[in-house]
Amino acid sequence: MPRLELGSWIQSGVDFLRDHFEWLFDFIAKVVQGMYDGVHDVLAAPDPLLLAGILAVLAWWLRGLVPAVLAFAGFALIDSIQQWDEAMETLSLVLVAGAITIVLAVPLGIWASRNRAVSAVLRPVLDFMQTMPAFVYLIPGIFFFGVGVVPGVIATIVFSMPPGVRMTELGIRQVDAELVEAADAFGTTPRRTLLRVQLPLALPTIMAGVNQAIMLALSMVVIAGMVGGGGLGSSVFEAISSVDVALGFEGGIAVVILAMYLDRMTGALNQRVSPLGRRALAKQAARATGGLKVLHWRPATSVAMVGVVVLALVAGGLNIFGGDDSGQKVTADVGKGRTVNLGYINWDEGVASTYLWKEILEQRGFKPKLQTYDVGALFTGMAAGDVDMQTDAWLPATHASYWKQYKNQLEDLGTWYDKTSLEVAVPSYVKGVKTLDDLKGKGGTFKGKIIGIEPGAGEMKLMKDKVLPDYDLNGEYNLVKGSTAGMLSQLERSYAKKEPVAVTLWSPHWAYSKYKLTKLEDPKGAFGKGDGIHAIARKGFSAKEPQIAQWMKDFKLSEKQLTSLEAAIQDAGKGKQQDGVRAWLKQNPGLVDKLAPAGDAGAKKGKQAGAAPRIGYFPWDEDVATTYLWKNVLEKRGYKPSIKQYDVGSMFTGMSAGQIDVEFDGWLPNAQKQYWDRYKKNLVDIGPWYDKTSLEIAVPSYVKDVKSLADLKGKAGMFKGKIIGIEPGTGEMQLLNSKVLKAYGLDKEYQVTNNASPAMLAQLQRSYAKKEPVAVVLWTPHWAYNKYELTKLADPKKAFGANNEIRSLGHKSFPDKFPEFHGWLKNWHMTEQELASLEQSVQEAGKGNVEEGVQKWIDAHPGIVDKMAPVKS
Repeated sequence: MPRLELGSWIQSGVDFLRDHFEWLFDFIAKVVQGMYDGVHDVLAAPDPLLLAGILAVLAWWLRGLVPAVLAFAGFALIDSIQQWDEAMETLSLVLVAGAITIVLAVPLGIWASRNRAVSAVLRPVLDFMQTMPAFVYLIPGIFFFGVGVVPGVIATIVFSMPPGVRMTELGIRQVDAELVEAADAFGTTPRRTLLRVQLPLALPTIMAGVNQAIMLALSMVVIAGMVGGGGLGSSVFEAISSVDVALGFEGGIAVVILAMYLDRMTGALNQRVSPLGRRALAKQAARATGGLKVLHWRPATSVAMVGVVVLALVAGGLNIFGGDDSGQKVTADVGKGRTVNLGYINWDEGVASTYLWKEILEQRGFKPKLQTYDVGALFTGMAAGDVDMQTDAWLPATHASYWKQYKNQLEDLGTWYDKTSLEVAVPSYVKGVKTLDDLKGKGGTFKGKIIGIEPGAGEMKLMKDKVLPDYDLNGEYNLVKGSTAGMLSQLERSYAKKEPVAVTLWSPHWAYSKYKLTKLEDPKGAFGKGDGIHAIARKGFSAKEPQIAQWMKDFKLSEKQLTSLEAAIQDAGKGKQQDGVRAWLKQNPGLVDKLAPAGDAGAKKGKQAGAAPRIGYFPWDEDVATTYLWKNVLEKRGYKPSIKQYDVGSMFTGMSAGQIDVEFDGWLPNAQKQYWDRYKKNLVDIGPWYDKTSLEIAVPSYVKDVKSLADLKGKAGMFKGKIIGIEPGTGEMQLLNSKVLKAYGLDKEYQVTNNASPAMLAQLQRSYAKKEPVAVVLWTPHWAYNKYELTKLADPKKAFGANNEIRSLGHKSFPDKFPEFHGWLKNWHMTEQELASLEQSVQEAGKGNVEEGVQKWIDAHPGIVDKMAPVKS
């Protein structure tokens, strides 16, 4: 019978959906991620024991005193085994997935109960959803939503929905038909019959469905840890991949405690929300006597809510006033707290290099987040932009299939370790087996098995597709799929018993130091010539974090360094990888500075470190950019600058009064001449840092026959009688109104609108998008000329005056008060390219992220701080 290409059809369907409905999946991802972030922020904020108290009060309200005490003890146990953060991540996932599931499942169940055609259609769909292996749901989840929280939540919703739908339908159908008929007979509408008769009576069954949906959600959320869902799923996945009994048990017991709590609480919720349940609860309390009465007493809803609110307020107060200042010491604040998502495969060199860079990035002021993945999920997540970087890509051979598939979405940051090899190894006590050819005919010796690693690993694909066929070992040997830790455990057991065993290995690996092993030669070259270990990143990462990218391009470790780092992590024990890295770094002093030179971030302090100059600026692009640039530079030199925005008139007035020490945007001798002439007795001209400026009116290049200011005459209708201006106090606006318009006879034809510069640019953007004529007040340099095709209107009458220079101006006391800073400014100059790229970096960073944009520009211009603010040793 010919093969039915069902899988290929499904793949085509998934590709079609991804290609044509990406906007929808992006929207769903943002909503789900937003819900998760909100819930997680609430659960992660309080102290663990305070939140445990809040959950215990809820247990007391729902089930009584003994369950409350047990709930508190259970959550305290989770905290004591250091699984609290992971448990809260998992609880957040369950709550989000459970809420969405219930919102979808209950209405579907009601619809199915009232319409047999809908029920008939839903039944096979629910069968499919409930019986399909849970792992399968992760695959389309990754394709549609990448890796992380969202695919885990979506897969969880699909997997856990069937019982909610089925139990809702069943509960409503089981309501006595005579009661429904009686309601109809009294003229009750179908809607009121549903709400007042059917739903209250069906509520116990519906709540049972809700309970089962939440339990299934919890089980699926743990599985979602394989695709970066985080939480206890990651702990369990890491334990499985490393055969870590301790971590597996701790993660597992935390899952059990969460499951028991959610099960008991959702099961008891029916007694609080159902009239029948409340009646049964009251009877139970009435039958209790003596000491049992205390145990069965449950606080009223109002009392329980007061307890929860009080504990929540205490938790919030502690979170505000009792913040934890502990953490990794920042030796040079390059990152300014920016987050970097690092993914890794649970291979020794991957763990070692990833935790090494976690430590280095923390010392450099970044906030790295680590997540372990299967190989395929890691590459998929990087291609989708969910993972920023990984350090364990074996190229060109081992991970060739993944690189070929995703290389257009990735960046190769270079090789940090070479001379690797892939191989099959056997213990040295196995005689007569020196090459892969020697395995032929000896399947009985090795029980017909070669012990492999993760099925998605490139080495496993090479073994299956090339090595076994080339050496004619396919029918004789079974390549056992498992994990790296499982392979090493089997090697350890067999070695201890002196039993023959063949395992997939690679060099470098610490196993060659611990055991006497024979690398089987590969005379046919089936494994290839060996790989380099590369650091790779998602596309665009180098542009976003140029400093990290440069560090990775320069990153190198010798075999001795790598193997000693792996040994240090092994010695530190499970779950203490970073402790092992820190111990290793102590044995290698200066290595952090070598691998990640801080450059400007580690610059020497200035002679006046601690001084606090007051800097003013206008909301003009070049002034915002340069003011924040100098703020950054001064802070690196140990100064404590303060900055504040003013309009032009207020700036000169405040500076002349000594309330402002310095500003960097004095356009002289023309644009701000009136202010300079008025206040120059109290000011000092520090000098120009940029020349060849100009003031002008500009129009889009699609506006024809308007090349000069004279061409505006008679065309007011085209521009709706308006020239879009900027701040009314600027020199350019005053020149325009007092001289330029009159010089060209435009003063009665055009009105110059007073705006802020951002408003002018917003109007330019809107008009440009619609191809509408617009005339705007502009100046050079300005990034708008790079973003739009504009025509600078010629000024043949020189009404705007001669070109200006941009100068630094200060209060007359500035040179004596800040002599070091004054000297830096006198020698400071910027080229047109430097200023344009700085403004562009600020623009790309977005509103409210000026400092991030400036830091990115500094990272891309190594040595700029020393150039602007030199400090002698």
